[in-house]
Amino acid sequence: MKKLCSLSAGFAVAACSFIFPANAKVATAVSPSGLVGISVEDSGKENMLFSVTYDGRPVLEKSQIGMSVSGKSSQQEIKKSSLKKNIKESITAPFHNTPRYDTEYNELTLSLNDGMKLVFRIFNDGVAYRFSSSDKKGGTIDGETADYRLAGNPTLYLAHSTNPDNPEAMAFQNFYAVTPASSASPLLSFLPATADFGQGLKMTFLESDLEAYPGMFLSADSTSNTLKGVFAKYPASTDFYPWRKQQYVTSRENYIAKTSGARNFPWRVFAITTDDREMPVNNLVYTLASESKVADTSWIKPGKSAWEWWNDWGLRNVPFKAGINNDTYKYFIDFAADNGIEYVVLDEGWYDPKSGDMLTTVPEIDLPMLTKYAESKGVGLWLWTVFNVLDSQLGEACKKYSDLGIKGFKVDFLDRDDQDAVEMTYRIADATARHKLMLDLHGFYKPTGLNRTYPNVVNYESVFGMEEMKWSDPSVDMPEYDVTFPFIRMMCGPVDFTPGAMRNASKADWKAVYYNPVSQGTRCHQIANYIVQDSPFTMLADSPSNYIENQECTDFITSIPTVFDSTRVIDGKLGEYIVTLRKKGNNWFIGGQTDWNPRDYELDFSFLPSSQNFKVTLIKDGINAEKQAQDYTVEVFSVNSGNRKLIHMAPGGGFALRIAPLSL
Repeated sequence: MKKLCSLSAGFAVAACSFIFPANAKVATAVSPSGLVGISVEDSGKENMLFSVTYDGRPVLEKSQIGMSVSGKSSQQEIKKSSLKKNIKESITAPFHNTPRYDTEYNELTLSLNDGMKLVFRIFNDGVAYRFSSSDKKGGTIDGETADYRLAGNPTLYLAHSTNPDNPEAMAFQNFYAVTPASSASPLLSFLPATADFGQGLKMTFLESDLEAYPGMFLSADSTSNTLKGVFAKYPASTDFYPWRKQQYVTSRENYIAKTSGARNFPWRVFAITTDDREMPVNNLVYTLASESKVADTSWIKPGKSAWEWWNDWGLRNVPFKAGINNDTYKYFIDFAADNGIEYVVLDEGWYDPKSGDMLTTVPEIDLPMLTKYAESKGVGLWLWTVFNVLDSQLGEACKKYSDLGIKGFKVDFLDRDDQDAVEMTYRIADATARHKLMLDLHGFYKPTGLNRTYPNVVNYESVFGMEEMKWSDPSVDMPEYDVTFPFIRMMCGPVDFTPGAMRNASKADWKAVYYNPVSQGTRCHQIANYIVQDSPFTMLADSPSNYIENQECTDFITSIPTVFDSTRVIDGKLGEYIVTLRKKGNNWFIGGQTDWNPRDYELDFSFLPSSQNFKVTLIKDGINAEKQAQDYTVEVFSVNSGNRKLIHMAPGGGFALRIAPLSL
């Protein structure tokens, strides 16, 4: 093999080229730390093979990857390979879990005989690859092969589709089925998915920079311990559900994507962790996304919102009929203003959803009046709508509501991630950014870094959120889910979980209630959500009437920022408990949560600066919280970096702390 290599001392990047003779078809690379390694080779067939190791331990065995373009099927061969080492980047990340961070990787680029390129980036905390095409003619992507053969028989965490008949059409929210790979169901699962190899080693499957391409699902093949990538076919025809004028696919083409010329395809991401605490703060999806297309982000203001849908407009002790009307929304605006809450969302019903016309409000709503009233109180309004309804009126709706003073759209019921749906999302993100409107994406596929490319996307659902407490079966275990999804789902982006329930119940007492919903677990478990969860735009989901009657808890919630200077998970174990530390300015915030198992946790304050005292406000489960889930107690005390504090969490419990320097 002939090797052409240039390396200049003192520079961060080394470039090497390898020209392969016919009998040498393997390329290898490692991460800057040397712990993560990959091997890529010709398969002698249509697809390439690649494998991954961590510290010499196999994680992925030889796995087939490839693309079929415009009906062409040929044997892929490596023609040339180049390796760049120690590429360093400093990432500016507005509204992310940290505003700035550094990353480093090695990059292996393979030029293939069919004109495609295959690029690998090997980070210290994972691997990613993407195909790219230089074909200017474009065409169709008939399919993509992504068959990931797992080493050994790891335990899988898979979130299956909730629609067995049409698995690619659903809201992308479900619990995780936890099972050995050898007995996993083949039912489609949506990303992220995690494989636990034991001894702390885990790999999480993600994707990034998903543009003009369908998202990836996984189907488990238990006979070979393989996770196979599946992609929705391109829509051939669509129709509308009458209730919300929601678009759905009625038939599909025989290809997964159309291309119009040279392009990069999405990154396939494999995050590798050896400690569960690393999982919620892994940044690979954000790092690999396209850079921001929004030059000025100063107008983007994350914050909290009062919200009416979860509590079903559930006001009491008011002199008017609560519902979708001006009096109700003025009351919500007053509540937000009185409590320093930045926004109020007008959810479904402010326009007639059957009409598919979001330019016309229902007679009961005077939107110009409400907007002016909110502005006078220092509160901004958001409007709910359906994805395809906004898309069909995009230019006019953005101009009308931006001019009116609306701050953003909560966009709902996409419920698919085929290429057409993804392109709709990018159109909406771009148009709203140009009109200085923020976005909260609901009924939406998992995040793939769109919030880096369009920072006006301040939150996503794609989580089994608290709305499910309005109708779920008692077998649903939310406290366990609450200490599971931050380790998996939050690896790809923030969550609009809609927390804040003031009605709380123990495991024995909980049942679904639609009009007056109740959370599982304790009051303090709910408050801790605001610290544990990445959520730049987050709801106070309960009724203002309940918050007013629980003002001490309301004041604690509203004192917690939604964007922080740093985030660190200081303790936790996937599916059992989590303790998260965040910093904003000179203040620290700590949230802890447990599953249905009670837990004593000793908090170590050594993270605080030495030689300084701090005031701590702690809200924790009350002595009777095991049976009376609303029971809590507040302690105020001073600490320094040498102190520890033992905190008891009741079953389904939690705690939250606010730490501030003591005034001299």
